[in-house]
Amino acid sequence: MKNRPLSHIRVLDFGHYLAGPLVGMMLADLGAEVIRIDPPGGPRWQDPAFDMLSRGKRALTLDLKSEADLQTALELVSRSDVVIENFRPGVMTRLGLGPDALKAANPNIVSLSMPGFASTDPDLRDIAAWEAVIAARTGQFTDMGLNRRLMGINPSFTPLGLASAYGAAFGAMSVLFALNARDRIRGDHIEVPLASALFEGLAYNSELVEDYPDRYKSPRELELERRARLGLPNDLDYGQLSEFLDPFYRTYTCADGRGFYIVSCSIVTHPRRVLEVLGLGDLLSDLPDFDVYVDQVDWPDEWALRSYPVGPRDRARISDAMKAAFLTRPSYEWEALFGAAKAPATAQRSTREWLADPHALASGLVVDVDDPRHGNMRQMGNVAWLADDSGALRKRAGPEVDEFHNELQSFLAEPARAAAERQGTGGWLDGLRVLDLTNVIAGPTIGSTLARFGAKVTLVQPVAPSVDPWNAIVFGLQAQRGKQSILLNLRDPQGQDAFWRMVAEADVITINGTDAQREALGLSEERLAKINPKLILVQLDAFGGPRRGPKADHLGYDDLAQAATGVMTRFGGGPDTPEEHAHFGTIDVLTGYCACVALGAAMERLRITGRGGIARATLAAAGEMIQAQFMYDYPGRAPFDEPTGRNARGWGPYYHCYAAADGWMFFAAPTERQSALARVPELKDLVEVDDDGLTEALAARFAKAPIAYWAESFAGTSVGVVPLGSLMGTREEGLQLESSGEIDIKGATYRTVRHDTHPMGRWVDLAAPNAVRPARTPITIPGPAPKYGSETRAILKRLGYTSEDINTKIAQGIASEAWSEKYLPE
Repeated sequence: MKNRPLSHIRVLDFGHYLAGPLVGMMLADLGAEVIRIDPPGGPRWQDPAFDMLSRGKRALTLDLKSEADLQTALELVSRSDVVIENFRPGVMTRLGLGPDALKAANPNIVSLSMPGFASTDPDLRDIAAWEAVIAARTGQFTDMGLNRRLMGINPSFTPLGLASAYGAAFGAMSVLFALNARDRIRGDHIEVPLASALFEGLAYNSELVEDYPDRYKSPRELELERRARLGLPNDLDYGQLSEFLDPFYRTYTCADGRGFYIVSCSIVTHPRRVLEVLGLGDLLSDLPDFDVYVDQVDWPDEWALRSYPVGPRDRARISDAMKAAFLTRPSYEWEALFGAAKAPATAQRSTREWLADPHALASGLVVDVDDPRHGNMRQMGNVAWLADDSGALRKRAGPEVDEFHNELQSFLAEPARAAAERQGTGGWLDGLRVLDLTNVIAGPTIGSTLARFGAKVTLVQPVAPSVDPWNAIVFGLQAQRGKQSILLNLRDPQGQDAFWRMVAEADVITINGTDAQREALGLSEERLAKINPKLILVQLDAFGGPRRGPKADHLGYDDLAQAATGVMTRFGGGPDTPEEHAHFGTIDVLTGYCACVALGAAMERLRITGRGGIARATLAAAGEMIQAQFMYDYPGRAPFDEPTGRNARGWGPYYHCYAAADGWMFFAAPTERQSALARVPELKDLVEVDDDGLTEALAARFAKAPIAYWAESFAGTSVGVVPLGSLMGTREEGLQLESSGEIDIKGATYRTVRHDTHPMGRWVDLAAPNAVRPARTPITIPGPAPKYGSETRAILKRLGYTSEDINTKIAQGIASEAWSEKYLPE
């Protein structure tokens, strides 16, 4: 279909399994012409999920070990814009399609390589990097969330494809940003190690602050510390966890027996809305509430309603009242009432239920595709789209094998792409001016991600904070890096005047809010087009889609998207024991990355047509993306029986966590299976053992030797063996000091920076921006997150206000230079 955002872009997709094909699908969903290149015999992954990931693509079979087919591949490259692959380092070079060969065939080509571990990492690059191998080595299976730690469950396996999801989002955005910069920079080769992407995506779970104040710790974190201090075991059962859950951040049971999840803490108005919609408004009269942007010693009470968490004195009283109230109505009634009241909450659903959910279908978050293999197939929708792209919901089923073969000669008759003489330097987004109106994690992730590529980001927040310091400052240490900060009262006409001056000079505006919230700010598509027809607004929300659905204006956060799309029931093991995946930001961060993909598509359309518009992403779509390998349904589909729950340690005996003599390791031989065992003397007699008894038999054998022995036994094969890392251990492994002046973000797979000269006055360890590694373009380590309001005066002066004007605005509360005396109130 022509006139799509990327209909002028041609992509060669050499990807296999999940990460590469996911990038190809994202680009095809935005209108790119994507040609899937298969080996003889067809795709390696014969699965309905791969059929879904192939939608909108063509398919061509090439034997790259054949000289004739290799030359055909190079001819295709010379007529294309993008090449995608996710082989181990060196494979494409051995096939004759390495970066130098691609550049020789087409100097303008943008090539994307997504190995499991960095090609520049001598310790890890040669490991067979299956999805779970990457997850295990990075720390995804260890200390998975506070519940698991309190229950003493470690390790635990999850089949969620986080590494591929984060890697695909980074890959798609970097390809689009590189394409957009081709007027200055001629082509590029980009590496996105999936393990680096995973570590960045889970950044909030490895963040460490020096002398972190207790006031920001949850009841579960404090209980873990108490048990460690007293030498007590972590042995709680699921039911006992409830006393450590915040009343406004937990699951309740409704009259129909379904769980109903609330995340309504930390925002000034949200707890009040919850109690009012439940008919518990009378509780508000004696619940403390006050400004918490001061040191705790100056608080008039032990806790405040607007700040997470609720204090121990009132926690049980509020929870008990809410438990009783929820039992008076079924979940679907509460969902409608909470949505109307703008109180963030949702009913718990399974993945299959989400695929049939009326809102998911009405909004286009789930789409029906007529597939020749599976019939009417429900699939995950776009993870990034443009609001006015009429083709976003028109899906063509994945191709039959080699169906493009008959058109190959006419394709090759086209002239090769002309080699443009462009030798510019700098970041892909140098000169891009971004106005950031977002808060918490997902929205701010957009601006901090753009900053690494050269964008100049100005963060606008209200004079009076609407978010507590835990969300705004602690999470902001990561999410607000590389920005300038101004505090404005947008309810005042003079604040509006300053705001619209900033809009007039911006190229991009970012906002996390529903359509109704965007309209309330005056940011209608019509008004923005009148001010600047080239302006791009990037909008993300919880449940919006390409079409309006009944929950389009419902508010939500990361955990609510997990609950709605089936992640929590999958991770917890069923509807009676749902659990959030990890602790912070699993979906938030991914949604921010997907919004960058949408921006990249909007910028490409702008480059071709001169027209801006609204670029979209949503938490619910990101919740689908981390379940991509399961996010489909059709009549006769195999059961949704993937490993779930806290006791899962693998997916069969050949893809499993095992205890070796010196610690836990992950063993991955999903394709070689018995033949892998046959090569190892200590295991070859187990090839006759059926799968039912093999897990136990392998556990006994693996326990007899250390991890290094087993890794060496399978070295050089497609079998992966790695120790189970932890996120904190991975943080320590890659730690470098900011004050050293030399931070290497191109070598090791994992890198963390200790910002030891931070304006907070404490050091903080943050994941480095090393998931995207271009060959020709620099990546900037963004500066520290500013203290909110610290650049208010400078920004107002830049906008043309005099010193007298600025002083008056600050004196009248139209602008402000700070929310608090200290960067981080104690």
